Amino acid sequence: MKILVINGPNLNMLGIREPDIYGCETYASLIKKIEEHCKAKSLYVECYQSNHEGSLVDKIQEAYGVFDGIVINPGAYTHTSVALLDALKAVSIPTVEVHISEVDKREGFRQTSYVRAACIATITGHGTDGYLEAIDLLAERAGAK
Repeated sequence: MKILVINGPNLNMLGIREPDIYGCETYASLIKKIEEHCKAKSLYVECYQSNHEGSLVDKIQEAYGVFDGIVINPGAYTHTSVALLDALKAVSIPTVEVHISEVDKREGFRQTSYVRAACIATITGHGTDGYLEAIDLLAERAGAK
């Protein structure tokens, strides 16, 4: 099984940006955690991060016919991007939305997720372990280990 993990704006600043909300784990350690988890489960994983909406759309479109599942943390684009929603709908790859913090218990503007309509599940508030849960959910759904 091939999984694409997509991270949106400011996730490259993990460990620096608001550690009281997002924790002290760095982006590099998150990627290492994801790669080790997938290796242990014999899953192929590719991780991608961009602060640019169009680049994220391009990456989703490039996943068509290549990846079996997507884990996406769209960051702030969660609440603003119909383009990401449309890209996810276009490729029809099973996708899980992940958020490190409990976005549903934060500011009012964070209550809306455009991408959620194209996702099979959403995991919020489980810290970076939410990525591993999303990967496991996709693997189980596909009948992988």
